[in-house]
Amino acid sequence: MPCQNLFFPLPTAGTEEHFEPLLCRPGLRIERIVSHCHASPPDFWFDQTEDEWVMLARGGAELEFDDGERLALSPGDWLLIPAGRRHRVAATGPDTVWLAIHMTP
Repeated sequence: MPCQNLFFPLPTAGTEEHFEPLLCRPGLRIERIVSHCHASPPDFWFDQTEDEWVMLARGGAELEFDDGERLALSPGDWLLIPAGRRHRVAATGPDTVWLAIHMTP
């Protein structure tokens, strides 16, 4: 099996974030998310049925939660977002790379 790299190749900037599945198993999905100065639409909230462990690998980002909490992330920062906790991407920098693990609770 060939070795792959989280940072290469990165998709070119577009109007939407790029979500790429890296590994899928029953109850588990690992994906790379690439953002280029993206933010969720103003009235959009992720409201997932899975727990999401997310780490910011490169760039900068800010998450917002529907209870008003805002969280600035730097490379290496990670958190667990429980299923049902509504959140959105408030802002990202250029060439921002996330690693996300979605797990069925």
